[in-house]
Amino acid sequence: MSEIVVFGATGYTGELTARALVARGAGPVLAGRSPKRLAALAAELGGLQTRVADVADPASVAALVGRGDVLLSTVGPFARWGAPAVEASLAAGAHYIDSTGEGVFIRRVFEEWGPRAAAGESALITAFGYDFVPGNLAGGLALRDAGPEASSVEVCYLPPGGGRLNEVSGGTRASAAGAMLEPAFCWRGGRIVTERGAARVKHFNVRPGEQTAGFSLAGSEAFALPRLNPDLQAVDVYLAAGKASRPLAVFSAGLSAVTKVPGARSLLRGLMDRAVRGSTGGPDADSRANSSSFVLAGVYDAAGGLLSEVRLEGVNVYTFTAEILAWGAMTAAAGGLQGAGALGPVDAYGLDALQEGAAGAGMTVID
Repeated sequence: MSEIVVFGATGYTGELTARALVARGAGPVLAGRSPKRLAALAAELGGLQTRVADVADPASVAALVGRGDVLLSTVGPFARWGAPAVEASLAAGAHYIDSTGEGVFIRRVFEEWGPRAAAGESALITAFGYDFVPGNLAGGLALRDAGPEASSVEVCYLPPGGGRLNEVSGGTRASAAGAMLEPAFCWRGGRIVTERGAARVKHFNVRPGEQTAGFSLAGSEAFALPRLNPDLQAVDVYLAAGKASRPLAVFSAGLSAVTKVPGARSLLRGLMDRAVRGSTGGPDADSRANSSSFVLAGVYDAAGGLLSEVRLEGVNVYTFTAEILAWGAMTAAAGGLQGAGALGPVDAYGLDALQEGAAGAGMTVID
């Protein structure tokens, strides 16, 4: 029988996901660096199995899974620590799911590891949390409504609490800091195009009478949505930051210029690593209960006319991430995946099943 292994189980997202799996009736294996913390969590959750593994010892990560198992990784920042879990899955013939939102890692999964996974019949499902399942779902639904005239897709995410630091986890802050130093990407003219982060700013009508600005970022939608419509000419993903969007775009332009100086990227990464610690927890249960999430996707024709629009609204982003990861892992373990290789959310599960899974995780379509 296929096992579900939660790697990084004692971290903020990992623990939330382990709890969500148990609440859904699964008995995951908990994996991480600390035997003591793993044992305590395993006992609290009903006596689960534990395995000690550390990315500094790739062999210990490789020992976590066998053929057909599901390795669910929440170990970030992924650009730094994520590779051993992917390599372990490929070597074992296991399926892999992660919670990253880091564009540089997403691109590596699709471009570098995806072909190897397809050859070995493993599925790699990256960025399977609030980053970037809702945008893929909303974009997929909007594309289905739009019909054959669809030429471009725009997705906008609204962060909880306006993006205040007390609303995000330490892991999110560490990943975001690292992502600022890396190039982003979008889909243009039938291919992935490299660009700097926050290269564009756009205003969105998120609800009647409510408008906000967002800046562009790298999302898995750029790789995954063109698979639903090969004629798409553009896919863009934005994060709403309101009035801060334009200053962030200016800052990004300056940072992009600085990182072209030899050695500057490494120096800045070292400074950020010291300033932003990843393992510092996140919003508590009360904060999550009082926070919601919102995603908008619009599909346009070649002349820029709006063909269709889908809005999703739901629970707190970390609550949704844990629940959708749990659903995705259980569905994969039960043989519910629809392909191999690097898969987008719709590729992996199908549009209707993904919509049902997202609803069960607390994210639904609104008028």
